Amino acid sequence: MLGPVTTARRRATYDDLIAVPDNLVAEIIDGELVTSPRPASPHALAATRIGTDLGGPFDRPPGGGLPGGWWLLFEPELRLGEDVIVPDFAGWRRDRMPVLPNVVGFTQPPDWVCEVVSPRTGAIDRGRKMRIYARERVGHLWMVDPLARTLEIYRLEADRWIVASTHAASERVRPEPFDAMELDIGRWWLES
Repeated sequence: MLGPVTTARRRATYDDLIAVPDNLVAEIIDGELVTSPRPASPHALAATRIGTDLGGPFDRPPGGGLPGGWWLLFEPELRLGEDVIVPDFAGWRRDRMPVLPNVVGFTQPPDWVCEVVSPRTGAIDRGRKMRIYARERVGHLWMVDPLARTLEIYRLEADRWIVASTHAASERVRPEPFDAMELDIGRWWLES
């Protein structure tokens, strides 16, 4: 009698990733090609408003009465080891990355990442991607859930994620690492 036959799964390559149609978001996580549809309006609105709220005061050189000091990018491709992932937002402190490189994929881990979770992506964002961000020493991570209307802020301490704070509904908050300015997270949610 023969035993079960197992076949080794081929690791996804970058060629596999670029062959994915443009209407999907494609990532390589733990050697597996992972695709998801483009986000629905609650996700898109939250991402747009987060970018608007952070961009003006922070995505600039420091000075001029604004905090500045960051490069903030929407859906950058991060090439972290064998993983190729696309967070909703990522930010690099300008003192660590003085010049934004002209590249398709960033190999320098960001200092901050924001994932706007959806029912389809939540498990991957909160599981596999959080582990990658910790492994790569990303200092801060936000999980934004536009359906639950919540903001969870994580800080990396000793290779583990610590919940720094949680917020909901229409709170006005000073979320790290952007605590130099108050944000009204109620702007991020689609009206019911």
